[in-house]
Amino acid sequence: MKKAQKGNDKAFLKLFQQYEEDIYRTAYVYVKNQADALDVVQETAYRSFKAIQSLREPKYFKTWLLKIAIRCSLDILRRQKKVVPLKREFEEMLPSQEGEFDIPLSMSLNDLLELLNEEEKNVVVLRYYHDYTIKEVAETLKIPLGTAKTILYRAIKKLRKQWKGDDVGEQ
Repeated sequence: MKKAQKGNDKAFLKLFQQYEEDIYRTAYVYVKNQADALDVVQETAYRSFKAIQSLREPKYFKTWLLKIAIRCSLDILRRQKKVVPLKREFEEMLPSQEGEFDIPLSMSLNDLLELLNEEEKNVVVLRYYHDYTIKEVAETLKIPLGTAKTILYRAIKKLRKQWKGDDVGEQ
């Protein structure tokens, strides 16, 4: 870590590669496609390399990288709001390239996550996709612990309601 903070690009690359897959998965949850998720990984590498001197606690390197990845994902989504999205009927006609990566998330789960607002999605992704404790989630997002719990429970309630409302898995 100290070598990376002094500008050693090989040391930084070695550190970054340990978390590259986590960054990709986090980005994919937000941006919903391979190309943009890869762009987020690349942008996260660039931003984190430029700012690694500002990291005070090396033990929070992964958390720091994921925060940068989330910010990069949100930046891409903001830019895309200026683009008219393709309707679902037409998306199904396009060839899917998802098979190139092993994405452990089902599309139904991704669709459910779309129901959440930005802060709810951030909490759910950190808690369940990256196995952070609720305390670590609160620290990462710089929100009070009680607020993180409230957001998490509200998001879970919203997801359960939608899940049951769609009659998915009910018998």
